[in-house]
Amino acid sequence: MGNEKVASLLEDKINVIKSGEKSIYLVGPIKLPVNLNGETTIFQWYCWLRCENMAGHFCNDGSYNTESIIETLASSNLAEMQQSSVLVYGDFKASNDALIRMHSICHTGDIFGSKRCDCGFQLKQAMKMIADHGSGALFYLANHEGRGIGLFSKAMAYVLQEQGLDTVEANLELGFVDDARNYDDAIQVLKTLRSNPVTLITNNPRKLEALQKSGANVAGRVQLWGDKSEFNEKYLETKVVRSGHLKGGCPDE
Repeated sequence: MGNEKVASLLEDKINVIKSGEKSIYLVGPIKLPVNLNGETTIFQWYCWLRCENMAGHFCNDGSYNTESIIETLASSNLAEMQQSSVLVYGDFKASNDALIRMHSICHTGDIFGSKRCDCGFQLKQAMKMIADHGSGALFYLANHEGRGIGLFSKAMAYVLQEQGLDTVEANLELGFVDDARNYDDAIQVLKTLRSNPVTLITNNPRKLEALQKSGANVAGRVQLWGDKSEFNEKYLETKVVRSGHLKGGCPDE
């Protein structure tokens, strides 16, 4: 299959979102059947990649050259680059209201089912909430591990936490800020996929503030607490006491 044929198959599935001097390359939607609570639920999946505006990708009229994009990406080491994605459910573009979740990747919680945090629970519960609602999207943010400090640094922070430091203290002692996450790219993708109001699934006021400051059409938020245990009790308490997470619905209330 030649490059022109591949480009013709992909041109309706690749969207380029210009963002300052860089671009966000968005591919999708792609049908994704997901095992959710023992049942198959059909989502639509998109993946995005942020990179430089590379020469030859754009025409004089502002349109982009799909074939050129494919050729450039094929010679890039994408496996070593952070790439995020979004799971969309229902008529996300046109529905009157929709739930969204900005979910930060958690290698230990999402993949291994770690009980040191509540991330794995929040991931699955948010997907269920979105499907039950009928319309929504879960943004899975790959460069947010450890609140933006990366997996290796998160492992070092865990060592410090085992010596009695809380989540915030461990990050600060390693020379990081409490929360280094950035939502700009995810918000750009959200605005591309939907302009109608969204309700954010979160306990974190910083996420809500980031959306509101961006001019996104935010109707409000719903909370997501649960899966409290002896292993993450201090972690959940630190979220509220040190990081300002909104406590309504917290298991100990």
